Amino acid sequence: MAVLVLTLAGCGEGAVKVPVPDPDAASDRLCAGLRLPERVHGQAARDTSPESPLTAAWGSPAIALRCGVPRPPSMRPDAQLVTINGVNWFPQPPDRPVTYTAVGLQAYVEVTVPAKYAPAGDVLIELGDSIRVTIPPKPEGQL
Repeated sequence: MAVLVLTLAGCGEGAVKVPVPDPDAASDRLCAGLRLPERVHGQAARDTSPESPLTAAWGSPAIALRCGVPRPPSMRPDAQLVTINGVNWFPQPPDRPVTYTAVGLQAYVEVTVPAKYAPAGDVLIELGDSIRVTIPPKPEGQL
């Protein structure tokens, strides 16, 4: 399982290091259309490093988003998903979720939510609307 590592440059200042995914062309196009809020959970948007239209971050410690990530390798057909406002999220690790991947869409979107912003569902509600209206679902039953 890939782990997203966030590094802050100096006391909450500067860009947040967020690994850039390498999506296929179709996912790249869908992710380019994603319009994200300026604030999430009351936290202002931050620059990401390296700069990419596929990544975003808010606050300190950073809430981070990566669009166009691969399907989570640990996700199975019978995986327990969290459904919030019509978006299915796969939590990782299952015993203490920190990273959620929006699944069942034509592009996977990963959101890392530090414990400071609990409950994570509030963050997923705010980001889920943008994701749901931009990235179409996969055919029925596909994750």
